[in-house]
Amino acid sequence: MSTSAPNLLVFGAHPDDCEATAAGLAALYRARGGRVRFVSLTNGDAGHQTLAGTQLARIRRDEAQAAAAVIGSESLVLDNHDGELMPTLDRRREVIGIIRDFQPDLVLTPRPNDYHPDHRYTSQLVQDAAYMVTVPNVRAHVDHLRRDPVVMYVIDRFQKPYPFTPDVVIDITDVLDKKIAMMEQHASQFFDWLAYNGQYLDEVPSEPAARHAWFDERSRSRMVDVAERFRPLLIERYGQEHGSTVQYAEAFEACEYGSPLTAEAKARLFPF
Repeated sequence: MSTSAPNLLVFGAHPDDCEATAAGLAALYRARGGRVRFVSLTNGDAGHQTLAGTQLARIRRDEAQAAAAVIGSESLVLDNHDGELMPTLDRRREVIGIIRDFQPDLVLTPRPNDYHPDHRYTSQLVQDAAYMVTVPNVRAHVDHLRRDPVVMYVIDRFQKPYPFTPDVVIDITDVLDKKIAMMEQHASQFFDWLAYNGQYLDEVPSEPAARHAWFDERSRSRMVDVAERFRPLLIERYGQEHGSTVQYAEAFEACEYGSPLTAEAKARLFPF
């Protein structure tokens, strides 16, 4: 693990999941010289209304790489079918190898309660791997880690069995443009599939400048509520003057399966 700028490893089920939940934190890490890698456990080859298979998988991979280029981070899209992810031993070994190879200080993953099975199983796979990365005889040909990274969950809106309860909320206002730019690279998702699936495809402009303006406005309006939801934690972190005026934030909840999120670890991993 890093002894200077910490390294961030973010797991998502699909290309674009990491950007939507943690691109602001990633941009802040990169600004301080930390390594960042976004990992998609599936290739996104099912999520589109007209494209599919190899063609769609390649598009989603290229979009993920373009998003990473915005902040100079790394992208890894695994070739597992979208909608078919399962928490098997093979997939667990894959995740263990990725964590060991990257040697992160902080790992982010979805929570295990979610509408999409790929999201749920991404969470289970990361949780199942969290301790095993330190066990020498599990995937013995890949050097084990001497210490677990801190593992945290990214934000969601699900209420059962319990709602998302953040331990850290950070101001991303200064890097919001970068977050939106990273998300915008996922055109096949945000302009095509999600709009089609959400039944607002007719609202998406076709002209590039108008499309960009539409996406920017829509993204800001959807993301502003995170700061409002967790305003007391922002005030606690930044003080009344700053915390009460933060417009855009990202929030993260500690997972008990990694190293503890001590006060020292929190200060080191979130020095913003």
